[in-house]
Amino acid sequence: MGKEIRLDKFLADMGRGTRSQIREMAKKGRISINGQPVKKTDLKVDPERDAVAVDGQPVAYVTHEYYMLHKPAGVVTATEDNLHRTVMDLLKTARKDLFPVGRLDIDTEGLLLITNDGELAHQLLSPKKHVDKVYFARVAGALPEDAAQRMAEGMTLRDGTPVLPAELAIDGTDGDETLVRLTIREGKFHQVKRMFEALGCRVTYLKRLSMGPLALDPELPCGAARPLTEQEIQAVKER
Repeated sequence: MGKEIRLDKFLADMGRGTRSQIREMAKKGRISINGQPVKKTDLKVDPERDAVAVDGQPVAYVTHEYYMLHKPAGVVTATEDNLHRTVMDLLKTARKDLFPVGRLDIDTEGLLLITNDGELAHQLLSPKKHVDKVYFARVAGALPEDAAQRMAEGMTLRDGTPVLPAELAIDGTDGDETLVRLTIREGKFHQVKRMFEALGCRVTYLKRLSMGPLALDPELPCGAARPLTEQEIQAVKER
């Protein structure tokens, strides 16, 4: 027997309406469990054993969902916020148990994984797992010649915080800015920006390109989201 959940949550998670709408549907006899119409939506159902249908059409329950979001600047990485739009506002899903895995600053763009799989989130975020995160950045200021070496050896930030060794690659220059890719294996607060500050530089633009085996889809527009493919889900789980 699987984990039982309330019928109204079951249907709301699967996008069949709000809980009040689902109650009205039940009163009209539109919802059935194992072929029997039900009038109450606080009943418990087992998604693995019970057959739930709306208007005679079966509704299968998906326990875990996984989405890739191309986060734009100006949106906060949170489930709710009183001042700004959140990444969950962009996702436009009825499901209430989804959350972003990790955090991107409000002015940072790029890859963000959104799921309700707590175990997977822990595996990706645990400092002990050393999951690679690759960022593209535009950096203002003169980058020291030994910048890559200093990052590879493990740096100490201006406030005395040590960070793990990181890999810095120079992509080129654009005017007075240097274009770089930085691979880090932890996620301290404002870490990328603070690492360049420790070198006497300033990050003017930051975008996350990948997290572990999951890479940002180049075809996904900024501000848009899509479900992960089965191959992407397996790659993230098996890393």
